[in-house]
Amino acid sequence: MTAPDALRNLGVRVTAAGGELRVWSEAADAMELCIYDDNDPFWIVRTIPMHRGAENVWSARSRTLVPGRRYGIRVSGPMAPTHAFRAEKTLIDPYAKGLIHVGSNEWRSVVVDDTFDWQGVAKPATPLERTVIYEAHVKGMSNLNPDVPPELRGSYAGLAHKRTIAHLKDLGVTAVELLPVHAFVSERRLVKQGLTNYWGYNTLNFFSPHAGYASIDAQQAGPQAILDEFKGMVRALHAAGLEVILDVVFNHTAEEQRGTPTITFRGIDNAAYYRQGADGAYIDVTGCGNTLNTGHAVPARLVLDALRYWANEVQVDGFRFDLAVALGRDENTVFHPDHELLTAIRDDPALAGVKLIAEPWDLGPDGWQTGSFPAGWSEWNDHFRDRMRAFWLADLHATRSGATAGGLGAVADRLTGSADVFTAERSPLASVNFVTAHDGFTLADLVTYNVKHNIGNGESNRDGTDNNASYNHGAEGITTDPAILAGRRRSMRNLLGSLLLSAGVPMITAGDEFGRSQRGNNNPYCRDSELTWLDWNLEPWQQDLYRATRALLTLRRRNPALRPSRVGIDGESVPGAAHVDWYDEQGQRMSPDAWGSARTVQYAAATDAGAEPANAVLLVVHGQDRDETVTLPRQSGIRGYTLAWDSARDEETAPETLAPGAVVPVSAMSLQLFVVS
Repeated sequence: MTAPDALRNLGVRVTAAGGELRVWSEAADAMELCIYDDNDPFWIVRTIPMHRGAENVWSARSRTLVPGRRYGIRVSGPMAPTHAFRAEKTLIDPYAKGLIHVGSNEWRSVVVDDTFDWQGVAKPATPLERTVIYEAHVKGMSNLNPDVPPELRGSYAGLAHKRTIAHLKDLGVTAVELLPVHAFVSERRLVKQGLTNYWGYNTLNFFSPHAGYASIDAQQAGPQAILDEFKGMVRALHAAGLEVILDVVFNHTAEEQRGTPTITFRGIDNAAYYRQGADGAYIDVTGCGNTLNTGHAVPARLVLDALRYWANEVQVDGFRFDLAVALGRDENTVFHPDHELLTAIRDDPALAGVKLIAEPWDLGPDGWQTGSFPAGWSEWNDHFRDRMRAFWLADLHATRSGATAGGLGAVADRLTGSADVFTAERSPLASVNFVTAHDGFTLADLVTYNVKHNIGNGESNRDGTDNNASYNHGAEGITTDPAILAGRRRSMRNLLGSLLLSAGVPMITAGDEFGRSQRGNNNPYCRDSELTWLDWNLEPWQQDLYRATRALLTLRRRNPALRPSRVGIDGESVPGAAHVDWYDEQGQRMSPDAWGSARTVQYAAATDAGAEPANAVLLVVHGQDRDETVTLPRQSGIRGYTLAWDSARDEETAPETLAPGAVVPVSAMSLQLFVVS
């Protein structure tokens, strides 16, 4: 007989007789449930002793513990270097699904009703090979959108508005990946500077949606309305066929370093929830003051329970794990790809079908682990980002400065799914390809600035990376020089083309589709302003770039050869697998010796018939700063090549069919995509 799960139903479970609160703490010697007045958040109307049960789970019941009720817990325990008990401090229930802020470093947990009318709307269940991710900030997405009602701008409801959804659908993405939406607070350092944590990577609670992203009406109505608005957003996106992926921050919490305010975990069982030495000093592999101790069964269970809640009760479709290496470290902070938590997340039946994406690094020892996560996980591919930026921007800058640029070998690996990073068994769907993300230059700033301009962040321009592989094309910042502007726009199209025509799962940063700028700031995590909000008043060139992005996504959707689900094996016919050939500019097969210096290559990819018809494409990659001609290869069974897209052109490409062996002009630093017939 299977032993009962002692850690089941942590948090509040509402019953016909009221509710029961269950909280885990091994080190505590007493715990009490505090019931607060409906109007005065500092008036405790009742205190109920909690009793220790099996596996150190403390519990208490109350008929007043019903939806809408404000409550908290107080915990006492022994004095020791690894403990931080404060019996007088009211703490947040780690499993609270609603919160209200009542004062400086003071919150009350709130019971909510989890029932919601999903109106029969189901998850889209988009296959990974068809997925295109759009990384967005809830507030930044709609806060300046004139087509969204003012009272909804910058909110969950604003993201769910028909005009926002219409943009996403017209563009052609399939999933919205939201920067953190768990309840969060700004770090004390930022508050003292008059700044805020705009990005949200400072989690207060893993079960509550961030109240500040709800509409004003929902915020005034309270936690139940906030949760319902969030669910309504998910429902509206799902009804439009769009998935919702959450960027989740389980590596650290907002309690920061020792000596800062105790809010929740530190006061419940500091020794268990945080990595620390025998002297009580936190072991910080996140750069944020603390690290959640996922090597311990209870914090690991907290992560699993939170994922289950959001995936099932709130119906989200996937998770991107911030600093995910921190989750896979053992008691000695050594990373293990087969760490119990990483495999438990992947194998949990309650998370079946959920997309799992790792940010495969942290700030601890051996913290860079791209390609090391277990099968079933996808990962942000920084190799793709770095190589594509280098090829199209840094190499161009170098050659114009008289240096010699490198060859195409690493670019070829990135175009075909980075099997050299993820192994052929995991590639290409393990690779989440990106050129930009929230962290770093926007696409427009990559081609406009050689160096970061972060003065407004309050750190004298010391923050943010200096390794941007960007190129301003001859002038730093804003210019009216038509040649420079033309070069910048071509480079943006090259980067977008490389991203959206490569094997793997592409991720676009919100606003890159129309060239949004942050004026050279590559780390605006603390800038909640028009600098970081999307400006929907587009100039003509931005409208052109948007049309180019949309055209690329249409081509990706229509051509399975651009989005294979596996690496092809010579001599085998496997549905969804890509068979790849490489040709030089003369249309001859690439020789091994040519890769070291070649800057022009023709990439032929074909997929066999299966769930989709057989398909073949030819991508011409020309990385030299001069016009060239290429001879289209004479492949067996090929009748013709239809030009579908050319990055050298501002306007949409008119279809043009050419015969094998035809000589084709290719503009300097450009891409051409042909559909093969």
